[in-house]
Amino acid sequence: MQPLLTTANDLLLRPAGLDQEALSKVLSGMMTHHIDYADLYFQYSRSESWGLEEGQVKSGSFNIDQGVGVRAVSGEKTAFAYSDDIHLDALQQASLATRAIASLGQEKTGHSILTRSHTPLYMPHDPIASLSADAKVRLLEKLERYAKAQDPRVTQVMASIAAEYEVVLVARSDGVMAGDIRPLVRLSLQVIAEHNGRREQGSSGGGGRFDYSYFTDDILQDYAQKAVHQALVNLDARPAPAGSMTVVLGNGWPGILLHEAIGHGLEGDFNRKGSSAFSSMIGQQVAAKGITIVDDGTIADRRGSLTMDDEGNAPQNTVLIEDGILRGYIQDTLNARLMGMGLTGNARRESYAHIPMPRMTNTYMLNGDKDPQEIIKSVKKGLYAANFGGGQVDITSGKFVFSAAEAYMIEDGKITYPVKGATLIGNGPDVLTKVSMVGNDMALDSGVGTCGKEGQSVPVGVGQPTLKIDGLTVGGTSAG
Repeated sequence: MQPLLTTANDLLLRPAGLDQEALSKVLSGMMTHHIDYADLYFQYSRSESWGLEEGQVKSGSFNIDQGVGVRAVSGEKTAFAYSDDIHLDALQQASLATRAIASLGQEKTGHSILTRSHTPLYMPHDPIASLSADAKVRLLEKLERYAKAQDPRVTQVMASIAAEYEVVLVARSDGVMAGDIRPLVRLSLQVIAEHNGRREQGSSGGGGRFDYSYFTDDILQDYAQKAVHQALVNLDARPAPAGSMTVVLGNGWPGILLHEAIGHGLEGDFNRKGSSAFSSMIGQQVAAKGITIVDDGTIADRRGSLTMDDEGNAPQNTVLIEDGILRGYIQDTLNARLMGMGLTGNARRESYAHIPMPRMTNTYMLNGDKDPQEIIKSVKKGLYAANFGGGQVDITSGKFVFSAAEAYMIEDGKITYPVKGATLIGNGPDVLTKVSMVGNDMALDSGVGTCGKEGQSVPVGVGQPTLKIDGLTVGGTSAG
C-alpha cells in the first residue's frame, strides 16, 4: 500500500474496524442496482484560526471533523448520503439511501481493490503542529509591528492565520482506492491608515500547501509593505472616472477576473446543461489571438493544487483556450462521461458532506510577448487596475462587475495619480476578444483564493500577465 494511502487507512478505516474487503462489499452491494458508478469518500480534518486586533489575539477557533460521503450515479441522476460516524453500519445505511435513484437490476460482479498512487505535490505536513501556541501569537504580533513600522499613518492592524490538516481516502466501484494528505496555511493582513480625517484600508496575505514555517520574516515584511502601500495609495486617491476606456490589468491576483468571468463558464456541468456562454463552442475562436488559458492542478505546493482530485483521479494541466481557440472544459467523472469527453482531474468537494463538482484548481493565462512598460506606454488615456477586491458574475450571460482595490489613471503613456471607487463592468467572453496586448510577466497570486459554487467553498489559485483591454466599461464616481 502506498504511503499516503497507508496513513489514510490507519487514520480513517482501521479505528472503525474497516478494511478494503469491507469497502468492496459495500460498493458491490450498491452496484446490484442499475447504477453506473459509486464511490465512498472518507475525510478527517483538523483546522484552526487565530486573529489579532488592537495588538491582542482576540479570536481563535479549533475544529475536528470526520465522516464519509456515499454517492451513486445513474445516468444524470446522483444519490448522495453522508455520515459523521465512520463505521460499517453507517456505511451500509448510507448506501441503502443512495439506491433511491435506481431499481433492482442484474447483479454486477464485485471488483477487487486496486490501490492507486499519485506523485505527491506537497509534503504531508501537519501545519497545526508546526508551531506552538505561543509562537503563533508571536508571529501575529511580529506582523503587526512590521506593518506599523511602515508608516506613522497606520492606525490599525488586523491579522489572522489559519491552518488545516486534511486526510482523505476514496474507494470507487471500479476498484480504485487512493488517499491524500493535504496541508494548507493562509495568512491575511488588513491595515487602516488615517490622514487629515480620511481613513483608507489595504490588505495582503498568502499561503499554500505548507506548514507555518513558510511565513519567514522576509515574507511577513513583504505582506506588511504591500498592505500599507495599498492603504497609503488610497489615501491620496481621487474619484475614479466613469465611461468606456482602455484598461490595463496588473499581473497576478487580477487573474481573479479570468477565474470568475471566464473560468466558471468553462466548467463541464454548466456546458453540459447548455447554461454557459461557452456551450457548444469547442474549436471556435472565443478570444483574441495570443490568449492561452490553462487550469493546472499539478503545480507543487500551490493553494489550488491537488495530488489527487476528490474522485481519486490525477490532476492535469488542462488547456482551456489556446491562441484564442476554445479547446476544452474542466471535467469531473459524471460530466465527462455524459459529454463523451476525457477526465481532467477537476472533481472537487468542500467536505465529505458535499457532492463533487467540476471546479477550478489554479487557473491562469500564459505569457505573451509584450513588456509591461510597453503596454502602459501604448495607452493615451485609461485605467491601470493593479489589484482587485470582490466581484460578481452571471455564468449564463458572462456579465461581471469587479471592484478595483488599487487603481491609477494612465495619461499619455504614463501612470499618473491613484483613483478610488473604480469598478470594471463587462462580459467575460466579450472581454477576451478585446485583449490587444499580453505581457510577458505572468505571475500567480500569493495564495489567498477561495472559490464558491453552489454553496461549496474550495481553495484555488489564479494568475495572469499584464493585459491591455480596449474599450472596457468603468464605473466610477466622476465624469470621464
